[in-house]
Amino acid sequence: QVQLVESGGGLVQPGGSLRLSCAASGSIFSINDMGWYRQAPGKQREPVATITGGGRVNLADSVKGRFTISRDNAKNTVYLQMNSLKPDDTAVYYCNAWVILRGRLSALDYWGQGTQVTVSS
Repeated sequence: QVQLVESGGGLVQPGGSLRLSCAASGSIFSINDMGWYRQAPGKQREPVATITGGGRVNLADSVKGRFTISRDNAKNTVYLQMNSLKPDDTAVYYCNAWVILRGRLSALDYWGQGTQVTVSS
């Protein structure tokens, strides 16, 4: 009923930048929190950045000062601007959204398929 489609991943050199996008589509009434998580090889998935429907932002300590999250509610899209990338940022990045479907009262949790970000020289 809801699809999250990510784009913008790729290979970048240390110190470089990438911008991830995630567009939600389907039978959407509204979206509460949206966010980005990442999972590096051999590690658990961890939160990177979240943003509420009202624009309140929470960033992981490891990305503060380097990453920015934003959203366009009219487009049901969330963005992650990643600057000063480091090799430790290498991971699969997943988009997450808490979506209230049309005709429903409570939000459901949806995930994108993930996009690979590799930081290497």
